[in-house]
Amino acid sequence: MDKQISGMMIYYYIVCKRKLWYFYNQIQMEANNENVQIGKVLDENTYKREEKHINIDDVISIDYIKDKGILHEVKKSKKIEEAGIMQVKYYIYYLKEKGVYNLKGKIDYPLLKESIDIELTEEDEEYIKETIKDILQIVSNPIPPMLDKKNICKKCAYFELCYI
Repeated sequence: MDKQISGMMIYYYIVCKRKLWYFYNQIQMEANNENVQIGKVLDENTYKREEKHINIDDVISIDYIKDKGILHEVKKSKKIEEAGIMQVKYYIYYLKEKGVYNLKGKIDYPLLKESIDIELTEEDEEYIKETIKDILQIVSNPIPPMLDKKNICKKCAYFELCYI
């Protein structure tokens, strides 16, 4: 494995293991996807005063840090909230592994004018360790995992690739 596990990989692991495999293997379909474009516009037009896209080790990219010790992730909707929560928990875990402690997270939903607070628990850390092992196994396979049809598939950037 030449790549480290990124926050996006944790997110895709929860959303769709097939999408995770495509992403890891650099099969990119997001460029022309309407939902991805909406997300980019949202990113460009919200939280303009914040220093955004804080890249750490070319592994994780935190949307912004506003208050001391609070990592922010901006999401368009709550449709895949569990994945976003685990993505933020992974950022906290990753930084904790690097010796940065007492961090918390927040997911901001600017279109909904809502946010949720995120904390990393010991159970989360165990889940993340197991998830990392599973991700490494998935991405090392020569072919993507079998299609797991979900309601969100219709809006996915990889829809045509999966359903052809």
